[in-house]
Parts: sequence; structure tokens; C-alpha cells
Amino acid sequence: MKKFIHKVKSRFHSVAVAVQTVVTTKKAEGYVDSGVKILIAVVIGALLLAGLYTLFNTNILPTLTTKITNLFNYAGK
Repeated sequence: MKKFIHKVKSRFHSVAVAVQTVVTTKKAEGYVDSGVKILIAVVIGALLLAGLYTLFNTNILPTLTTKITNLFNYAGK
């Protein structure tokens, strides 16, 4: 019985140390950092697309504009 109690105590102690380690660990990666990275990626992508659009100075996908126009001009017949 003493061995069982000793095992339980040691297991509880190791779990407590693991939990304490996780709680006290401070990492730089967090929700705010990830959000900023995503926003930067979106802004850079939009700037790239805008730059390509102005570079070619024309519709890159001309059929896409007609399809979108037809999609929103649905008469409901």
C-alpha cells in the first residue's frame, strides 16, 4: 500500500511540475502576432495584385468581368 501511495504522490508531483512549467513558459508567439502576420500577408498580396493590374493597364481576366456583371444583372425569370 505504501508503494501505491508513493507512486500516486510522485505522479501527482510530476503532473504538477508539468502544469507549472506550461503556465510559466512565456513565448513570443501569440494571437496578436499571428493576426499581424495574416494582415501583413493580405496587404502585401493586395498591393501585388494592384501593381500587376496597373502594370498591364487592362482587364487581366476580361471574361470574369462579364460573368460577374451577368451574375448581378439577374432578372429573376
